[in-house]
Amino acid sequence: MIYGMQDIGRNLLGMSSKPERLRKNEFWALSDISVEVQKGETLGVIGPNGSGKTTLLKILNGIFWPDRGLVRIRGQVGALIEVGAGFHPLLTGRENIYVNAAILGLKKKEVERQFNAIVDFAAIGEFLDVPVKHYSSGMFVRLGFAVAVHCRPDILLVDEVLAVGDEGFQRKCFDKVGELKRDGTTPIIVSHNMHLVSTFSDRVLLLEHGRAKYFTEPEQGIQYYNQLFLKPGDAGMEKICSGNDSIRFLGVKTTTRELNPGDSFTFHLTYEANRDFPDVSIDAAIWSGSEARLYFQATNHAFHQRIDLKEGKHTLEVTIGEIPLCQSLAKVVLAIWSHKREELLFWWRVPVEFQGKEHSGGRNFLKVIFRTGD
Repeated sequence: MIYGMQDIGRNLLGMSSKPERLRKNEFWALSDISVEVQKGETLGVIGPNGSGKTTLLKILNGIFWPDRGLVRIRGQVGALIEVGAGFHPLLTGRENIYVNAAILGLKKKEVERQFNAIVDFAAIGEFLDVPVKHYSSGMFVRLGFAVAVHCRPDILLVDEVLAVGDEGFQRKCFDKVGELKRDGTTPIIVSHNMHLVSTFSDRVLLLEHGRAKYFTEPEQGIQYYNQLFLKPGDAGMEKICSGNDSIRFLGVKTTTRELNPGDSFTFHLTYEANRDFPDVSIDAAIWSGSEARLYFQATNHAFHQRIDLKEGKHTLEVTIGEIPLCQSLAKVVLAIWSHKREELLFWWRVPVEFQGKEHSGGRNFLKVIFRTGD
């Protein structure tokens, strides 16, 4: 506490916090980071927990001051970094819209002009005139994100808080981020959702132990990120996750790894669970052998298929059908998430080889079949 008061006093006087030395039990949260993001680009910030991602966003937002080095920002910044940040718990949602928008630099007349659009986007209904201390974390995110994006910031900082929202709201948020990007906004997104990062990011900044490993292409950064979680001996198995304390995946059987164009590829997964896992998300994807190119990706929800993993010992079958690849080395990837993607339950990657003549069936699409059974 004494150190904190000393630092605040020095900062108020325009002095640094003596960054040339560390005090007892202190460490550099971030060090040796140099990144330039152009107007309209999207930067994805990824890395393990504790690597400094949120700290970086807080420095960009002016919440923290860098001890050394500097940050140059041109334009208005809108941020959604922590659930409920910028809200007064005793004020209603309606009142907090005005307060939060004022913090972001909007005048009252501008807020009034955008008010209905903010309320419609947040979709909190009758809770608009309820003190926000009674809001759930999802409602906080809805309102905070609605205010931030309707302020039309030049730079939008988004932390993992979007993971709190339901799937429908997340999709609406992603659509809005895409709209802002087309209008010239520069989104900077922190996320553990690699599908989101690969979809939106023009470049990726990977942080590890507070230091930067910067990659021009998102695919390279995501590949390095995945390698951080490999344990000794896992590389040959191409496995990252196979369950938790409540569910274990006991074995995986696949079809041959040498396929002809138009063939199907099937996973047979045996699992044992001591409780139900309702409405899981199953992702299937096909990457090039170097993982530099994503050929295909789908999820059961895109096919309007609900998959429940039942208590007990069962088998899950996943088939990717009619694959129109020819003379290609590829990797077929399968991931299983708990409801609302709260936890990764299973991750497996299998190298395959497509060979032979062009597929003559005239098909140029893939289909995914999900089955459960005993």
